[in-house]
Amino acid sequence: MNGLRLIPLGGMGHVTQNMYLYEYDNEILIVDCGIGFPDKYMPGVDILIPDISYLLKRLEEGASIVGMVLSHGHDDHIAATPYILPELPEFPIFGSPLTAGFAENRMKEMESPRTVTAVQDKKWVQIGTHFEIMPLAMTHSVPDTKHYIIKTPEGIVYHGTDFKLDKNPVDGVFPDYDSIKQFGDEGVDLMLMDCLRVEKSEWVKSESECGPVIEESMQNVEGKILVTLMSSHLHRIQQTIDAAVRLNRKIVFVGRSVEQNMEVALDLKKIKVPPGTIIDKKKIETVKPSQLCVIIAGSQGQEGSSLMRAVYGDHPIIRISNKDKVIFSADAIPGNEIPYFAAVDELFRNGISVVYPTLAPDIHQSGHASAPEQQELLKMVHPKFVMPIGGADRHRGLFKTLVAGKVGFDQRNVLMPNSGEVIMLSEGNITYPEQIVIKAKAVDGLGVGDVGPRVLSDRLALGNAGMIVLALPRDIKSGDFDLKRMSVISRGFVYMKEADEVVKFIKDQAANFIVGIDSKMKDSEIRGKLERKISRKLFKAIRREPMIVVAIIDV
Repeated sequence: MNGLRLIPLGGMGHVTQNMYLYEYDNEILIVDCGIGFPDKYMPGVDILIPDISYLLKRLEEGASIVGMVLSHGHDDHIAATPYILPELPEFPIFGSPLTAGFAENRMKEMESPRTVTAVQDKKWVQIGTHFEIMPLAMTHSVPDTKHYIIKTPEGIVYHGTDFKLDKNPVDGVFPDYDSIKQFGDEGVDLMLMDCLRVEKSEWVKSESECGPVIEESMQNVEGKILVTLMSSHLHRIQQTIDAAVRLNRKIVFVGRSVEQNMEVALDLKKIKVPPGTIIDKKKIETVKPSQLCVIIAGSQGQEGSSLMRAVYGDHPIIRISNKDKVIFSADAIPGNEIPYFAAVDELFRNGISVVYPTLAPDIHQSGHASAPEQQELLKMVHPKFVMPIGGADRHRGLFKTLVAGKVGFDQRNVLMPNSGEVIMLSEGNITYPEQIVIKAKAVDGLGVGDVGPRVLSDRLALGNAGMIVLALPRDIKSGDFDLKRMSVISRGFVYMKEADEVVKFIKDQAANFIVGIDSKMKDSEIRGKLERKISRKLFKAIRREPMIVVAIIDV
């Protein structure tokens, strides 16, 4: 392999499921290992994880993974580690202290523990023979976010995942502009850059803008205050704690994700809390509601989350009364508006006071850079080639005109690979030498990768039009079907007591088919052909496509 190969295993045109391979000779460096989220066409699927088939194939061919680097602590960058790493050999993993803590927690919880070595800003780390990395401070909606300089035999790569250029960060840690400019001046061959908020034409407001709005929303509340936000958003949590302290309220953390993240953050001193401010959730009854602020997980209305259980009265500890106030300090993730606003609607129905970003826009600020911020970073790095990542296809397309075009960057050097396309940097040029097949794996409960297109298709059919089971009794001695005892069972299709014509139609179609079959036909072939026949005939007759299941029963 002559050159540096870059393979986005999570695919391109996705906001989540981030996982990138850098490959030189027989050494592979992995950057990030995150989950994705299913859409409405994937009923029952919990999460998606990157397809590592290519990686496993390369290992069989003699390649070795020399290390993994994690950019920051969001789940779409670290949470696939417990699912993927057990399939891979041991290798060193690196990340900032907070990212390391979050990732180790995820892996420990899933009983696949690995150690993540903490890296220091502006310190080179040798990984394998061909790679050297340096983390640079960057601002985002989770502290300790890093952009990485990757030194390779083919040149310098700037790997810039999720970011914003916060002018007034809550923790006082600014992006490392000096180092970024220095590397840009020395020469960056390839830059990867987050492009998610390219549609925004105004500079994203500082995270610090949220604090005053949160505090204002918490004033004059007779009962307790519940604040829900992204569990990893420590800057937002810090501002909520500060506001609660000024209003003489105690803090309770509720929800597995927020409790785990706070344990790591407090241990690393990433959160500052006055002594005596935090109380155990089991002792919540010892504090008057008027002196209580609950920071609770479930800001997206996730089914089974602590917030949703409290909203519907199912939580064992948290009860929401009409004297309380619920503050949503998070926007609905695109595509997740239905469960998000279902939670808000339910609270309103019960007479609960609610604040959310539509009513108070500055109660939430994005952690992703807008077009002018992306322009600013691109000007600082001024690489030879740039590849927009972390956004949908529309964001990648807009990056080319609204970012690269605006700063005079040669648009021919904006890389727009398709999913599965391998990018090669060799002797200062970019080529696309190979196309690999990438199919995200579905995680459904404890099952990983066992829910494929056929299963999802069946689930959609069940959800959209229901199911019909045709039971065909067969004499075990003679092998003849007993058509008189044939029965039809429906679930979610039609109410059987009112479906005589439909049932007769199905039985007639089955009888006509059975009469004409070859006695040597296998059961699997009989079921398959009959299922397809009934499905086609039903659609022609009533324009509905239920799932058809034929059961041959030997009696």
